[in-house]
Amino acid sequence: GQTKDPALKFAVETVTSDVKSGLTLNEAMLRHPGVFNKLYVNMIKAAELGGILDQILERLSQFLEYEAEIKGKIKSAMMYPVLVLCFSQVMLFALFTFVLPKFKDIFDGMNATLPPVTKMLFSIGDFMQAYWWAIILFGIGVFFGVKQWAKTPNGRYQLDFLKLRIPIVGDLSMKLSVARFARTFGTLINSGVPMMRSLEIVGETLGNLVLSSAIDDTRASLREGNKLSVPLTASGLFPTMVTTMIDIGEESGRLPEMLVKVGEFYDQEVEQTVKGLTSMIEPMLIIFLGCVVGFIAISIMVPIFKLVNEVK
Repeated sequence: GQTKDPALKFAVETVTSDVKSGLTLNEAMLRHPGVFNKLYVNMIKAAELGGILDQILERLSQFLEYEAEIKGKIKSAMMYPVLVLCFSQVMLFALFTFVLPKFKDIFDGMNATLPPVTKMLFSIGDFMQAYWWAIILFGIGVFFGVKQWAKTPNGRYQLDFLKLRIPIVGDLSMKLSVARFARTFGTLINSGVPMMRSLEIVGETLGNLVLSSAIDDTRASLREGNKLSVPLTASGLFPTMVTTMIDIGEESGRLPEMLVKVGEFYDQEVEQTVKGLTSMIEPMLIIFLGCVVGFIAISIMVPIFKLVNEVK
C-alpha cells in the first residue's frame, strides 16, 4: 500500500486478495505479467515447492537492488557527457543559424572576397537559417522511423547486433549482457528452477535478441545431450573466461557458484568500463568542440585580416 505506482498498487492488492482466497503466490502473480515478469514468478514457484520462500524473496530482493544499483551508476556516469553533447549541438546550431549570417551580411556589405572555406560555412548557415524547421522535422522523422523499425523482429535483431559491434560501446553492452546473464541464470538455478526453464527465462530477460537467439540454440543443444559450455562456446558471442568458468562449474557440480562469480566479475568490469568511457568521452568532446569552433573562427578571421590589410 506504500507504492505510488497505481499499476503496482493494484497488482499487489489483487495478489494479496487472491492468496487469501486460496491461490499460491506464484499463481496470483502470473495474473499480472505486466508487473511481475517470468523471473520473479518462476523463482517464487520454485521457492514455494521447496518451502524456502523467505530465502528466495531475500535473494530476489538482493538481485533487484543490485540491478538497480548498476543501472544507476551507468546513468549517473553518462549524464555529464550526454549533457555536454546536447549543449554542443545546440551551440553549433545557434552559431550556424544566427551568428554566421550576421558576419555574412557584414562581408557582403563590404564586397569582400571570401575564401572557399568561408563561403562553404556561410552556405551551411544560410541553409540552416532558411530550413531550420525542415532539419528539426527530419531529425524527429528519423528518430520515430528508427523507433518503429526497432519494433520489428528484423530491426530489433539488427540494432541489437550493432550494439554488440560498435567500438567501445559494444564492449560495454556485451559486459552488461554477460553480467545480467550470469546473475539471472545463477540466481534461478540457486533458487531451484530447472536449468532448461532457467535458460528460457534468461533468454527472455537479457534484452538483446542476438544473445537471446544464442540462448535458444543452447537449449536445443542441451536437449541433444551436450554440455552447457559447448553451445555457448560455439556461438562465438560469450567471452572465453565465461565459457571456461561454466565448464568448470559443470564438471565440479558448482555451476551456480561459478555463475555468481562470473556475474560479480563482469559487474566490476562494467563499472571500470563506464569510468574509462566517461573519462575518455569528456576530453574527446572538448577537443572536437574546440576544433570545430577554432575552424569556424579561423574561417571568419581570415577574410577580416584581408580587409584590414586592404584598408591599410
